[in-house]
Amino acid sequence: MKRTRIVAEREIQNFFDHPTAYILMVAFLGLSLFLAFRSIYALSLASLRPLFDLLPWLFAVFIPALTMRSVAEEKRTGTIEWLSSYPLGELEILMGKLIGNWFFVMLSLAGTLPMALGVFLLSDADPGIMLAQYIGASLLAMQGVAIGLWASTATKNQVTAFILATSVSFALVFIGTPVVLYGLTPFLGTALSRLSVMGHFENVARGVIDLRDIVYFLSTAGLFVAMAVGLLVKQRLSEQRESYKRLRAGIAISLGLVVVTNLLGGNIGGRVDLTRESLYTLSPGSKETLDNLSDLVTLKLFISDELPSELQPTLRDVRDLISDMNRAGGDNLVVENLNPGDDLDVAAEARSLGIIENEFNVLRDDEFEVRRGWFGLALLYADQQEVIPFISGTADLEFRIASAISVMTTDKRPSVAFLTGLGALGESELPSLGRALMERYEVTSLDLSQEGDLGLDPENMDLVILAGPKEPVSEKKVNEIENFISQGGGALILVDKHQISLETPTTSLVTTGLEEFLQRQGIGVDEGLVMDYGSNSNISMGPQGLFNVVRPYPLWPIGLKGSLHATTRDLNGLSAGWATAITIADSVENIERLWITTEAGGIQPPNSLIMPDALLQPDPDGFQTVTLAVAIGGGETEPTTNDVREGRIIVVGDVDFLEESFIQVSPDNLIFAENAIDWLAQDEALIAIRSKTRTPPPIVFTSDFQKASLRWGNLIGVPLIIVIYGVMKVTGRRRRAEVRWGDFIA
Repeated sequence: MKRTRIVAEREIQNFFDHPTAYILMVAFLGLSLFLAFRSIYALSLASLRPLFDLLPWLFAVFIPALTMRSVAEEKRTGTIEWLSSYPLGELEILMGKLIGNWFFVMLSLAGTLPMALGVFLLSDADPGIMLAQYIGASLLAMQGVAIGLWASTATKNQVTAFILATSVSFALVFIGTPVVLYGLTPFLGTALSRLSVMGHFENVARGVIDLRDIVYFLSTAGLFVAMAVGLLVKQRLSEQRESYKRLRAGIAISLGLVVVTNLLGGNIGGRVDLTRESLYTLSPGSKETLDNLSDLVTLKLFISDELPSELQPTLRDVRDLISDMNRAGGDNLVVENLNPGDDLDVAAEARSLGIIENEFNVLRDDEFEVRRGWFGLALLYADQQEVIPFISGTADLEFRIASAISVMTTDKRPSVAFLTGLGALGESELPSLGRALMERYEVTSLDLSQEGDLGLDPENMDLVILAGPKEPVSEKKVNEIENFISQGGGALILVDKHQISLETPTTSLVTTGLEEFLQRQGIGVDEGLVMDYGSNSNISMGPQGLFNVVRPYPLWPIGLKGSLHATTRDLNGLSAGWATAITIADSVENIERLWITTEAGGIQPPNSLIMPDALLQPDPDGFQTVTLAVAIGGGETEPTTNDVREGRIIVVGDVDFLEESFIQVSPDNLIFAENAIDWLAQDEALIAIRSKTRTPPPIVFTSDFQKASLRWGNLIGVPLIIVIYGVMKVTGRRRRAEVRWGDFIA
């Protein structure tokens, strides 16, 4: 081990003394940071994925350029024989060079850490995902260095070594891309995707350290090191000797084992989910639902062999999820893996359950062929069934399965009533919310404009939804709603104080009749429109000459989480439109801010123009954090003698966030509404499952200076530091050499 360390230290010292290494480091950082910042700033997302998505391609050039001289130069100058004359084995020499080159690659990658730290400090970015990405990069670097050393060992020519290593590195990346997999048979496509860098690295980069991916990187790195050792040993062995034949056979066996291990390694278990909210781990709500099963539930997974290779990563995640659920459900969850392609009876059963056989294209003999494949599941409980005809992804699969099991095994569904009339919106005007609620709730409508009582009773109604009334609600109806809440009911109140006129374009104030009721709860509503210059949506201005212009629109704020709350867990933001500001009385307790603006928020006076190019100029002195939504109740309270549960209220200063146009752009809006309804119904088991969002949070800058500092401090500052250090190191080495030669001549 000591001799390996000495070789590694010598290799590292050679890098620091050679100007080419600094040039490569600066080129790598300059290109990677430039491309990463372009995507991060364009998308306004706090994620390092733009950098790490490019890393396999960048490493495929950078690492071969770094390693090409490592052994080839030693062979060309004859110093490899000098090294071998010392008590150093070929494996020790190559392991030392592997460690030295890997260290320098990781040192180069460390130049991206200031960017990562800046993104983390300026956003709610997940540090666990960032850590996993750097762990994946270290594994990828080790594999790339091993390939580079093998190529450098195979030749004395550095250029040839570079071309050979680059070709192999690009091949391992390229065979996992859709352009290659699309034209292959499912069997061959699956094999290549498992041998490719892309699938394994992307899995780690999302925040999951899977044993299968670790095995892949370490086994392939070990294989190339073994082949490099074989090439060095070959130089001192005769091809006729038995030892040479054993060496060749050993390398061939190693190659076969690596390929077989990675092709058949789908059953290797063990993974660590580093994401902050355990996005890829079974949620406590799922475990609770499955653990509470009192009778047998059957999950039938229909998967055929003839699936396109593009679905293989999804298939892997689906099998992992079902396996986790099977363990959590114990004997009460029976999982059946069925292949309709091999059994006509199974295919008939799948069709009878509603599982669809999907068509997809494969490329054969320069022509497209149509193939069919099954990829769906069915849940059976007593005489009930829930079906997912085709599994298109895993982002919401856990929730869909757990929710379906919960609905099937629950005797009575909770109930929710939309309070309609007087301009208030019902389930038909909010179709996405209506469809989502009908899967788990008994949904009804009650008309506020009708005479008589609404008939609200917590014994047969869990909560009510009042979405943006445009006419005053009568005091009698308001008192009935308040009494319903005081008896343990829940209420989701969407306050919209503005009537938008796009023809004018201005707003006019609306009196809802809820003002006094909200004041009794300690909540006030402002008459102005919420603005946020730090976090907002973009709006299209339409064609402006030859171009379609898109610009930020402060009146469509993207709210940030105000406090830790079940309804906002795992969500990144609430995209609102022409929202009403909410104020909270200082004396109120047991109230939490759910969504707020950034510190660059404010309130535009009522009856102002709302056109993007007619908005008032921002006044930094008037910036403030504005509240968009609050929750009342749900805190720790002492149980009452009559066992009456505490009522809950959620007030949101917007109703537009649930319109289809907003939901399509920001799915978190619908998830928040569903979470809010579950919380109000005091049925919170599935909230943590539904809330799992894998979309990165927004990155918010409080000033242009802050934004420019992050970009140019990294793009210019980091490479400049490396250049200055490199110049000092290389010139200092030359000065020291000149001094030594001067002493010798004297």
